[in-house]
Amino acid sequence: MKVPPVVLSVAGYDPSSGAGVTADIKTAAAHGCYAVTSITALTVQSSRGVSQVQPLDPDLVRRTLRMLAEDVDIAAVRVGMLGSAEVASALASMLKELKLRNIVVDPVLRSSSGASLLDERGLQALRQELLPLADVITPNIDEATVLAGAEAAPVGVPWEELLVGLRTMSAQLRRLGSRAVVITGGHLQEANDYLIYLEDGTVKEEVFPGVHLESTSTHGTGCAFACSVACQLALGKHLPEAVRVAKDYVRRAVEAAYQLGKGIGPINHMV
Repeated sequence: MKVPPVVLSVAGYDPSSGAGVTADIKTAAAHGCYAVTSITALTVQSSRGVSQVQPLDPDLVRRTLRMLAEDVDIAAVRVGMLGSAEVASALASMLKELKLRNIVVDPVLRSSSGASLLDERGLQALRQELLPLADVITPNIDEATVLAGAEAAPVGVPWEELLVGLRTMSAQLRRLGSRAVVITGGHLQEANDYLIYLEDGTVKEEVFPGVHLESTSTHGTGCAFACSVACQLALGKHLPEAVRVAKDYVRRAVEAAYQLGKGIGPINHMV
């Protein structure tokens, strides 16, 4: 039997399994990949929200990553919630030491319920140490605004007007070191995603059109999108195709979601 590509998920633990490492395991399985994981933080949460975050000892993260890399060939990495500046720095040092490839950084700054998941020191470590290592980062518009230190994107304006601001933010994020940026817009009425990347020395861009879905089952969509991109890269897909597949996967997962919990429920990862 052929061994599936191994995708490493470095993220928080969500006990409701809508996001974080346990959700990434489901996403990887749905894409024909095998997930290994390194937990960065424990959380107390349900579909109703996050009530507590406990970052792990950064040395535990280092030892976990080293042991996994010595054992299996890691084809791609999905970086999610970090929990602390110390964990972010430990992760950055290990990504460089282990020379891991296809690094997808999903800058998780807040939970779906609005809880803050990374403080200012952690944000600086993310900007200065992790973004330069990323093959692609996958922020939503709010996360891109914070990372780029930009003004908040206008609400309710036509896509063509919003696109001007997205290009500016993406350029700022690329200057921080990321090789490619895809800004997701699933919460917009014109739910388009914007990708900018470098290929053969030329900067290219692509817009992936979408339609906003009204749903109460959207917990973990950002994790699923980023992990799906990582899986597609692990499978050998070109970045634009990986983004296209990931966008379609999340759309189908939202459409196929079942009502679970009393708050913002999970998507159906196994579509």
